Amino acid sequence: MNIRRRLVLAALAGLLLAYFAFDLGRFLSLDYFKGQQEAIEAWRVAQPLKAALAFFVAYVLVTGLSLPGAAVMTLVGGAAFGLLWGLLLVSFASSLGATLAFLASRFLLRDWVQKRFGERLRAINAGIEKDGGFYLFTLRLVPVFPFFVINLLMGLTPIRTRTFYWVSQLGMLAGTLVYVNAGTQLAKIDSLSGILSPGLLGSFALLGVFPLIAKKIVDTLAARKVYAVWQKPTRFDRNLVVIGAGSAGLVTAYIAAAVKAKVTLVEKHKLGGDCLNTGCVPSKALIRSAKLLSHVQRSPEFGIRDARAEFDFAEVMERVQRIIKTVEPHDSVERYTGLGVEVIEGSARIVSPWEVEVVRNSGESERLSTRSIVIATGGRPFVPPLPGLDEVGFLTSDTVWDLRELPKRLLVLGGGPIGCELTQAFARFGSQVTQVQQAPRIMVREDPEVSEMVIQRFRAEGITVLVSHQAMAFVVEGGEKILIAEDRSEEPAREVRIAFDALLVAVGRVANLHGYGLEDLGIAATRTVETNEFLQTRYPNIYAAGDVAGPFQFTHTAAHQAWYAAVNALFDPFRKFRADYSVIPWSTFVEPEVARVGINESEARERNIPYEVTVYGLDDLDRAIADGEAHGFIKVLTVPGKDRILGVTIVGEHGGDLIAEYVLAMRHGIGLNKILGTIHIYPTLAEANKYVAGNWKKAHAPQKLLEWVARFHAWRRG
Repeated sequence: MNIRRRLVLAALAGLLLAYFAFDLGRFLSLDYFKGQQEAIEAWRVAQPLKAALAFFVAYVLVTGLSLPGAAVMTLVGGAAFGLLWGLLLVSFASSLGATLAFLASRFLLRDWVQKRFGERLRAINAGIEKDGGFYLFTLRLVPVFPFFVINLLMGLTPIRTRTFYWVSQLGMLAGTLVYVNAGTQLAKIDSLSGILSPGLLGSFALLGVFPLIAKKIVDTLAARKVYAVWQKPTRFDRNLVVIGAGSAGLVTAYIAAAVKAKVTLVEKHKLGGDCLNTGCVPSKALIRSAKLLSHVQRSPEFGIRDARAEFDFAEVMERVQRIIKTVEPHDSVERYTGLGVEVIEGSARIVSPWEVEVVRNSGESERLSTRSIVIATGGRPFVPPLPGLDEVGFLTSDTVWDLRELPKRLLVLGGGPIGCELTQAFARFGSQVTQVQQAPRIMVREDPEVSEMVIQRFRAEGITVLVSHQAMAFVVEGGEKILIAEDRSEEPAREVRIAFDALLVAVGRVANLHGYGLEDLGIAATRTVETNEFLQTRYPNIYAAGDVAGPFQFTHTAAHQAWYAAVNALFDPFRKFRADYSVIPWSTFVEPEVARVGINESEARERNIPYEVTVYGLDDLDRAIADGEAHGFIKVLTVPGKDRILGVTIVGEHGGDLIAEYVLAMRHGIGLNKILGTIHIYPTLAEANKYVAGNWKKAHAPQKLLEWVARFHAWRRG
């Protein structure tokens, strides 16, 4: 705590100490004021300005210091100054005093509270930033809630001081009026509780609901304004039209059909989207074959003197296609038709908030009317506008699956999850792979030691990893394809020329935003479709989910969003849910496998979130040793002094599977103590989760208690 905070805290503590030490509270009692009513009135008549100023200052001090007595002073204001002037004095004094208490709370406590509980308060902070005025107005209208508590708690939130003041000024007016009016009859009042009858309290409760009703009315009027230029159909052919049959679209349609809604799913390419056809499924099939080859090459580690494997890369890629075909029925037209979904193979364009024009792949067109629409059009690989790129030709994660001949020299542009997974896979098949990354390290979303561990493994497998290299242009010289890059790892930057036979561009993905009518409807879409917390666009009945909506571009988060999009689209305005991103896991399927949920150390430092770190090295795990995979670690971030999990990073064999226990724990508030108390099968990799919890327990063992226990055992030994 800095010197300024210490001085303010000391001043407040001194004032409060004086208040209680000198029993100043006796001057703020109802009986005292009733006994002094004639003297107060005489003073007010003799010196009206001084009396008003003294009352105003005293009221500001009482509310600013959060002392008991403000309600009694409000009565006195009415008794001494009458309804009009009493209301004026009390209204401004109470708002000013409340703001001083608010500022004191903010100055002394907000930084500490946000640092310690920032992760838990994120949703509250977001709500206050967006609708804090409405929340505060509701609380101010109901005098049952202690105003001093509201002042102090609001100081811990991001609400603006100006907003706090004027909302308080307006919101407290009704309660102030009641008390000031009652104060005009001070002689007849025996207790504060007598002022607020059950009927009056009920009226205040209704007043408290008013801001929420007002907000709903404002939202409704805003929606009507958006819809004003469109002609709404008198009836709808469908409850829901879903555009796009990737993970988000399929799950949305599935849920709609499960609750017996009439739903149409439109897809112009293949059902299953990128995940099935060009993403998760084919990449993991390729990685599995590559991993088998790596184990053959490591055979001496397993006591196998000599092991060889002959393969044809074309056959490997045909296996990938067979895997896709095997999984395909899960996402087929036949399956979803059987579930009750109308599937249209064709392109879709939204032509009004309730109408979608569909052109079937056969050439027929029709216009569908629907109560709600879900945009789930997915994403595609981003191709940077580099000079010469089209001349040399390139592959992406969409087109790499067409390869049937293994490139001798493969250049991979990008160091994210897709680039890293394919880099290692192709290297294990025998390509000479060079990975070029613009950032100072690959896998920049992970902690630096994670990136370094993966880089070391890549280099050990013969991969050339070039970080801090900026791709500038591509040229063809003497029939050879060359990347011209700048090595920016040192100053001054130097030019680097890298020859290659095939190029894989893996520098990220972009949402599919064009061709669906979004521009014509004025639906905001820059990098992704802009949605609110309910996944609604500017039109409340049009939703977006999956890669096209962000903020995460994972198959499992697309499916997660789909639940919210489907339920909200089908049941709003009766019920709707805010999308919950509090616990989102992911994994990069390289070796060593990298998985994460929650925050890592880098993010905790960036966001000033206090944390403790507990690490368990997988080189000490029996099963990892037996499997020849004794490398990597589990790193758990917890709240200081507590076992509540903030985030987990796993680097090692089957990290993507091991992380599931922590996803469950974080989602349901389970701490490391309960993980430690759970039986894990021996010998399994999952035991590592228990051991890292054990390391946390050792670090937080009650040393003083253990000293006494040691003495107890010594005493028992005699």
